[in-house]
Amino acid sequence: MKKSIVISLFAAAAFPLAALAAGTHAGGHDMPASHGNMSMSEHSAMFGQPGDPAKVTRTIDVVMNDNMRFDPSSINVKEGETVRFMVRNAGKIRHEMVLGSLDELKEHAKEMRANPGMVHSEPNQVNLKPGQRGTMVWQFTQPGKVDFACTEPGHLEAGMAGQVEVAH
Repeated sequence: MKKSIVISLFAAAAFPLAALAAGTHAGGHDMPASHGNMSMSEHSAMFGQPGDPAKVTRTIDVVMNDNMRFDPSSINVKEGETVRFMVRNAGKIRHEMVLGSLDELKEHAKEMRANPGMVHSEPNQVNLKPGQRGTMVWQFTQPGKVDFACTEPGHLEAGMAGQVEVAH
């Protein structure tokens, strides 16, 4: 009886420690070497922020497919605009749409290759199983170019990327 209690206590203590040691997706995989000392949300603030669904000014439909392409792959918005991306995975494999700089997206893709099957939830991304639909609401606060890509293993490398042009 005492042995089973000791084992239960050990297991109860070990699982939370293992989860903490593994890091999180919040804060950009806890990857200080690749993301400096900024969290994913701090990087996102350089080009925008999660949008308020009540303030959406436009909805843009985006289709992801197994040809490793987004449709459309080029999107134009205005600075300050809050956009709802209605994203659909028309493929037979998992895809995601992640907003960020190309360097961040490449680093994220590298992390995804090292951890196959990793699924995450950040305001600047939507991850969908085959046939699923999802939404992402984003406010573009800075003029310039914002990249987006699928960081599932091999997808970015196969050309599954696009760009948002934010006009002043």
